Amino acid sequence: MASASASVDDDLQKASAAFQALNNELSTAVDARQRLDAQLAENEQVKKEFAGLKEHNTVYKMVGPVLVQQEHAEARQTVDKRLEFIRGELSRVETQIKDVAAKAESKKAE
Repeated sequence: MASASASVDDDLQKASAAFQALNNELSTAVDARQRLDAQLAENEQVKKEFAGLKEHNTVYKMVGPVLVQQEHAEARQTVDKRLEFIRGELSRVETQIKDVAAKAESKKAE
């Protein structure tokens, strides 16, 4: 009887540890999504500001501690690529969140 109780306790402890690991993974994914949301908003704001610029306006980018002049087309292209990358990462993280949440729910049901 004591060994059956110990076995159940071990199983419960293992299930609890697995559930906690899934919750930690979910928390990490949610944090990543929040960072990506902030980056997306920031880059969309930069794109809006570029829309209001004229060709005679000077655009600079920061390279280390130095500001370097950059062409308008190059700057716009960089922002567009960054937005595309961030949206792709958001999609990937959303899928990861759904998968981990589903795994956590199935572990919770065990």
